[in-house]
Amino acid sequence: MDFEVYVLGTGGMQPLPRRFLNSALVRRKGELFLFDAGEGTQVALKKLSLHWKKINKIFISHMHADHVTGLPGLLMLSSQVDRDEPLHIYGPSPLEEYIEASRRILDMYINYEIVIHTISQNATIVDSDEYCIKAFELDHRKQCFGYTLIEKERNGEFNKDKAIELGVPMGPLWGKLQRGEDVCVDGKVIKSSDIVGEKRKGRKFSFITDTTYTEDAASHVFGSDLLLIEGMFEHALIKDAHEKKHLTVVESATIAKDAEAKKAGFMHHSPRYSESELKRLEKEGKEVYPNVFMCKDGMHFDIPLKS
Repeated sequence: MDFEVYVLGTGGMQPLPRRFLNSALVRRKGELFLFDAGEGTQVALKKLSLHWKKINKIFISHMHADHVTGLPGLLMLSSQVDRDEPLHIYGPSPLEEYIEASRRILDMYINYEIVIHTISQNATIVDSDEYCIKAFELDHRKQCFGYTLIEKERNGEFNKDKAIELGVPMGPLWGKLQRGEDVCVDGKVIKSSDIVGEKRKGRKFSFITDTTYTEDAASHVFGSDLLLIEGMFEHALIKDAHEKKHLTVVESATIAKDAEAKKAGFMHHSPRYSESELKRLEKEGKEVYPNVFMCKDGMHFDIPLKS
């Protein structure tokens, strides 16, 4: 598969023996994207035998310790291998100050370029030919952002039998038709739309953590093939959740439902819950939206192309 998601950790606040801190890795066509990097992220990557050395971009939701303290170790380890490309790190202030202070105080040896992108508002922060990544503000005790990785539309399916039937010779003219251009063969115009099907929608991955409930969150992650979202508390603790600016599983499931997410996995579990107790929280969420489930460390998902 060319679009995979790995759940590195599902814990909030503190790592547990079988629950690393909240983090996810996306692998798309050879590019690696890391979302959050709490304490022990290196161990989670190693445990899954993932090639962390090729991480291209890191996205930090907010500047709380359980989401960023794994960064210094990752930066230092990356100096132990040959790295030709710069490492881009995205997140809210004071991300740059934190990284620069860590490099100075720890006397880090860094032999590659680190490019820090400070986010201050909703924005498209990466825009390539094939995909874009958007950041959107959440509502937490510190400025916090969610992220979506959205593939752009792909060209429709090329009907080679139809092209041959209409007398279009294989070669450059096929390429023009695939790009949406009409061509001329023996004085006759062949329309691209006669041979190439309708454009196909791209895939969408979304990541939300550490926020209180906001009605607009669903609009940012609408249509996600996979949404990883905080599931910090059972709904009976909604008062505590709101005081600490977190979500209950019922609220997270509501966001997933309103977003019409194909799959939505709860992460960032409170350390108060054992693995067996999390099943009860999953049941609460499923009563709101059947497509939700409880994430576990090490889960892996393939996101297939859309026909």
